[in-house]
Amino acid sequence: MPQQKMSVTSKILLWMISGLIVGSLINAFANEVMFIQDYLVNGLFHVIGTLFVNTLKMLVIPLVTFSLIAGVCGTTDVSTLGRIGIKAFLLFMLTTALAITLAITIAVIIGPGEGFDIKTVGQTELTIPVAPPLTQIITDIVPANPIAAYANGNMLQIMFFTILFAICILIIGERGRSIAQGAEKLNDVMMAVVSLVLHIAPIGIFALMAKTFSLQGWELILPMISYFSVVALALALHMTGTLMVLLKLLGRVSPLIFLKKMRTVQAFAFSTSSSNATIPITLRTVEKRLGVDNSTASFIVPFGTTINMDGTAIMQGVATVFIANVYGINLDISDYFTIIGMAVLASIGTVGIPGVGLVMLAMVFNQVGLPMEGIALIMGIDRLLDMMRTAVNVTGDAAITTIVAKAENKISMETFNDPDADQVEEIHLPHEAPLPEK
Repeated sequence: MPQQKMSVTSKILLWMISGLIVGSLINAFANEVMFIQDYLVNGLFHVIGTLFVNTLKMLVIPLVTFSLIAGVCGTTDVSTLGRIGIKAFLLFMLTTALAITLAITIAVIIGPGEGFDIKTVGQTELTIPVAPPLTQIITDIVPANPIAAYANGNMLQIMFFTILFAICILIIGERGRSIAQGAEKLNDVMMAVVSLVLHIAPIGIFALMAKTFSLQGWELILPMISYFSVVALALALHMTGTLMVLLKLLGRVSPLIFLKKMRTVQAFAFSTSSSNATIPITLRTVEKRLGVDNSTASFIVPFGTTINMDGTAIMQGVATVFIANVYGINLDISDYFTIIGMAVLASIGTVGIPGVGLVMLAMVFNQVGLPMEGIALIMGIDRLLDMMRTAVNVTGDAAITTIVAKAENKISMETFNDPDADQVEEIHLPHEAPLPEK
């Protein structure tokens, strides 16, 4: 009887857990061994992990570009793009509001930070980026220089230019058909590249996890265990509760099948801490595993990566209650409603800003009168929580994409319900390359 091969998802999860264990052991027992730190943690692990993340980032812009062109050109009615965009935007705002409401509720009930001794935690030097005015955020959506937008990886500008370009391909009719077909073929090639990267992913994820947990010791978490635990609990409940209830009620699909097929994406997001770097894997999973049509997935996934702030909103809600408890500041119900409203508005007004989490948190703290130095208190363990937040965010991106696709009849339920849909197979290169005709 032939031995069943381990799936790529299982390999990724196994290597991720192995990296966590190895990194934790190094931090506990070899934190001051210079040879291990120089040649293993900051040497081998750093090089492999960085190469892996750079490989993922390398795929993002060409994949989004070709996928969007193929998606728009494959849309029979361009006006549906506007409808899809509005639905996705409203759902992202709804999930952000639900996320921070859940976080505040749990934090108020548990009360993290009560009786906290602020002297037990070394605070971090903190520089908060300045948020530009909303008018600049809006005007910056249109790129003055598309080449610069591509070079800087500005996702909203890239999406604007690409959608406009694709619509104009449709406008010129038959003359643009070959460009659209070329984009579809290039999109297929990029999906094949993503499949290839999936085969080396376990090693890259192991290196990222090993390095992270070698540097981020558990001793950072212990003094902040109440804050860390409440954020982790709220993130878990939002991902497996709130989002899945919306998926069931609005999308009328099975949350269990959805979560099972999202494991690889969540592992990538957790290990890289980057929704942007995870876009190629998210797109591939949403289209090939969940059965969402390219015309919907190619628009909502990168859009959600830019604007979906569920994980950050949860951190804001818990951090606000935690810091208020630490400094003995009482917040009333109006303050909590202010925090919820600020989180939703800030998620729109801080799109694309580096250090967006800090900017949003600073805006909330300023609005309810909490000391800014409190932000530095929680930054020491933010790297680990950021890994969890990213996993929640990509799950939300895929969930909203699925809901909108179901409402627009842009999803294949046969593919969604097939547990083996587009499983990554072994890649075999042809033994002989075809020779060009003379």
